Amino acid sequence: MLVALVTSSSCMLTTWSFIGMGEIMTKEAFDWVFSDPKILTAAAVILRLMDDITTHEFEQKRGHVASGIECYMKQHGVSEEQVYSQFYKQVENAWLDINQECLKPTAVPMPPLTRVVNLS
Repeated sequence: MLVALVTSSSCMLTTWSFIGMGEIMTKEAFDWVFSDPKILTAAAVILRLMDDITTHEFEQKRGHVASGIECYMKQHGVSEEQVYSQFYKQVENAWLDINQECLKPTAVPMPPLTRVVNLS
């Protein structure tokens, strides 16, 4: 999962979306981005797992390399349906993390957090 989150490019896309937001994105706000906040990890989980779920069947028909679904099935010895269930549960938990981060006071103002929610 650690490799999958990095290769999802979610953090990079989020950081790029902050450029041009003006005075809202201070040095402290960018320092926050690089501190690996929970909301950015949750967004990466959503992006990665939903991509795996939605493209799995298509990728298998095209003969692509093993997807996250295939890897999870092999690693944990479970069925495809069980993987989908587990991935959806992880996505749901990630949304709970995002909601929690948006509701409690943070080191950054709400507009950057809104960007993360919208990208998710």
